[in-house]
Amino acid sequence: MPDQRELPLSFPGLVPEIPFIPARMVNEYVYCPRLAYLEWVQGEFAHNADTVDGAIKHRRVDRNAGELPEPSAETERIHARSVSLSSIPLGITAKLDLVEGEGTRATPVDYKRGKRPHVAAGAHDPERVQLCAQGLLLREHGYECDEGIIYFAGSKERVRVVFDDALVEQTISAIQGLRGLAQGGHIPAPLEDSPKCPRCSLVGICMPDEVRFLNEAPLQPRPLFPALQDALPLYVQSTQAYVKKDGERFEIAVDKQTVAEARIGEVSQVALFGHAMISSGALHECFRRGIPVSWHTYGGWFVGHTIGTGHNNVETRTHQYRASFDPKACLRLARGWVAAKISNCRTLLRRNWRGAGEGWEGSEDDEPFEQLAPAPSEEQAAPPELLIALKEDAARALRAPSLEVLLGLEGAAANRYFQNFASMLRAGADPDLSFDFMGRNRRPPKDPVNALLSFAYSMLTREWTITLSAVGLDPYRGFYHQPRFSRPALALDMMEPFRPLIADSTVLTVINNGEVRPADFVRAAGSCVLSDAGRKRFIGAFERRMQHEVTHPIFKYKVSYRRLLEVQARLLIRHLSGEIPDYPNFVTR
Repeated sequence: MPDQRELPLSFPGLVPEIPFIPARMVNEYVYCPRLAYLEWVQGEFAHNADTVDGAIKHRRVDRNAGELPEPSAETERIHARSVSLSSIPLGITAKLDLVEGEGTRATPVDYKRGKRPHVAAGAHDPERVQLCAQGLLLREHGYECDEGIIYFAGSKERVRVVFDDALVEQTISAIQGLRGLAQGGHIPAPLEDSPKCPRCSLVGICMPDEVRFLNEAPLQPRPLFPALQDALPLYVQSTQAYVKKDGERFEIAVDKQTVAEARIGEVSQVALFGHAMISSGALHECFRRGIPVSWHTYGGWFVGHTIGTGHNNVETRTHQYRASFDPKACLRLARGWVAAKISNCRTLLRRNWRGAGEGWEGSEDDEPFEQLAPAPSEEQAAPPELLIALKEDAARALRAPSLEVLLGLEGAAANRYFQNFASMLRAGADPDLSFDFMGRNRRPPKDPVNALLSFAYSMLTREWTITLSAVGLDPYRGFYHQPRFSRPALALDMMEPFRPLIADSTVLTVINNGEVRPADFVRAAGSCVLSDAGRKRFIGAFERRMQHEVTHPIFKYKVSYRRLLEVQARLLIRHLSGEIPDYPNFVTR
């Protein structure tokens, strides 16, 4: 029958191994099952304007925890704020904004930030179900509760919600549905072209349009509108520097004299070089706010990073570990990374070939650096045979039968690329601006260009390590690079396609624009490193590159490189969890 409801089932009692479901998660489940799964099972959360405003609206009711009196006919008046209740038979818990009533009767009052919606029921189903769950908790604690109140702060209106049989049944069904979803361990499919998605705070994590598009749905992903990235990394490279917390600021002192300060809310990460130190108070504040602290040698080599308790998404790491022990999965991912890296190296050579001249070929979507010189003539363009060879290298990488063969192909392509790297550097008569590059060397780098490349790769490794940790992946368990002590193998995997686009491009920028000169290097014992002043300018150029916006070749929207790293990391999660068939690499034109 069209109006026939589901048969009521007895609710299974809660067992110790299964946590209570928060009533607000039941709200999210009715609103969007995928959102509830991401937040409750995978531990994902992100603020947007709506969630921040909602937190502000709840400050008054959350200020002091209240207690309910025992239900009694002698109780004259009940008025308790921020009351926490839970129930083992129901398997749910909730913090009730306000409980009103008298005697044995109690009425929950739930605060909402917006205005009252103009719908027949007075409120949408997710809010009504959440309120009904609170009413069921009050019943479990001995109160009579037949209705509740939703207070809409935006319009300052109260809406009465009656807990009739249909609403109670819907609430119980939602609780059972969310618990079954969590125990099943399979994330629900994204909503189809829903108007809910653009305003959702987790749209950049859920990626509904991208997942559907990569599963060949006939749609173009809507542009992402991530929160403004006002926060920037704080680099501390003086060997005697000491970072401490003073109120809402980080103070950087050298020899007990404050030399710089930064607002904590404007810091996205802290990078410490050499023997620079940080106080326990500042470190605890970083943990509380989710600000990673990275550690580097004086020469810039990335040695590790410190975070708080880390991301609690065990499910994502389970998918990652399972795939990392599958040789076919490892080879499939490694082929894509290496082929994308070779293709992007080819594009960088094609765009920036100088040869004996000063011209270059660029793209308005992804310029490695600004240049006023005219476009190259045919004599200055990259040799066709070089571009053809690199294109064939990328094609062969996609057909490699094993990781060992793939390593050989990558090495041959890298040798071909670095043999021609000097053709992208500016040549001039002024020895103070000229750089010589005879080939790639490292550990330690022996010349300025190699020192810049090594430092740039170290910076990119740090960015990828922090990004992977932030989304719940283990940066030390890779698929192509084999795990070794203190080596972030997955970060090295993921950065392969971005080496030419971010690291090499930044090196070309600082050399060809004269931002870093041969005099900015310190040479000792056969090694070469940047001086403090040169490193500061290079870090500035690297940060400009990370903030540079590019058009995604698959989804066609614009994102900064820093945001792009997160997008690609989350796409890897979607692939490892089986939501999308292949991991889409970023290959620029």
